Amino acid sequence: MIIIGDATETLDTMYPYYRLIEAGFQPVVAAPEKRRYQMVLHEVKPGWTITKEWEGYTLDADVAFAEIREQEYAGILFSGGRAPEYIRYDQNLVRVTKHFFATGKPIASVCHGVEIPAYADCVRGRRMATVPKCRFDLEVCGGIFVNEPCVIDGNLVSGRTFHDNGHYVGPWIRLLEQTRNSSQLD
Repeated sequence: MIIIGDATETLDTMYPYYRLIEAGFQPVVAAPEKRRYQMVLHEVKPGWTITKEWEGYTLDADVAFAEIREQEYAGILFSGGRAPEYIRYDQNLVRVTKHFFATGKPIASVCHGVEIPAYADCVRGRRMATVPKCRFDLEVCGGIFVNEPCVIDGNLVSGRTFHDNGHYVGPWIRLLEQTRNSSQLD
């Protein structure tokens, strides 16, 4: 499952979406409502000190947070962009987030995605990568900031930005494959 909202970062979302398909998984896009969402592109332009944003592609949500039966999903990815800052307060998303952390299912987070598990009180004592401007969100909620392209802490795999996609998405998919393979043996 991939968590999005309006202003979700395009590359944070689409790269793992297609990698999941390549690995034989059916990606499910979840958002506040079942509708089309506008994604964005983020980059700090040379000479700028803040992020510039452009409109990216759109993506349809397959399921609304309120309709999610979290036990039916193998793993979750918290995509970046500005969306997490707004959607993190959705109580159904909090419920879903807590489920994945409590059950040890594979979790991925990139960039601002950290704001969701941080708000859900799931990062205490966990090592995570995130974009440096979200370091405060992670640390104030008890998490440990690691400035690396891929940080693996048990079932939690994280990257800083879309520039890290090639580093953290593969390990997360391998965790999903291990989970799928062990459940097929049961």
